[in-house]
Amino acid sequence: MTMNAKEASDRAGNGKMVIGWALDLSQRRELLQQFPPKYGEVVADHVTLKAHTSRDAGLPSETEGEIVGRSDDGKGVEALVVRIDGTTDRPDGSTYHITWSLAEGRRARESNDVIAAFGWAPIALPMPILLQPKRFP
Repeated sequence: MTMNAKEASDRAGNGKMVIGWALDLSQRRELLQQFPPKYGEVVADHVTLKAHTSRDAGLPSETEGEIVGRSDDGKGVEALVVRIDGTTDRPDGSTYHITWSLAEGRRARESNDVIAAFGWAPIALPMPILLQPKRFP
């Protein structure tokens, strides 16, 4: 059986990268104090721009954002909503966010569904954050 180019690329791992931003580690500690996680597994490490990209996809240029809201399904997925370059809307139609904490058995990728289903509540004062453009496997 022969593979097409996309299948070969995916098998080689070329279609499974994520591009986005890592949180600044020193600021992450402060943010965890400012926004205490509700669930036992603390994630709080990055904001996704685009999933399933090639290894050579360009990195974003932005290096700052703001935490502007919070979403929680009450069943184990908590996310902080982020505004980057004036918008919370990702190019794929979802919302920029940081998966903040998870209960046992929940997955970070569920944050998109939780925000879509439950929306998000704005926080009183947007919190500026430093963002480091990065690729994630």
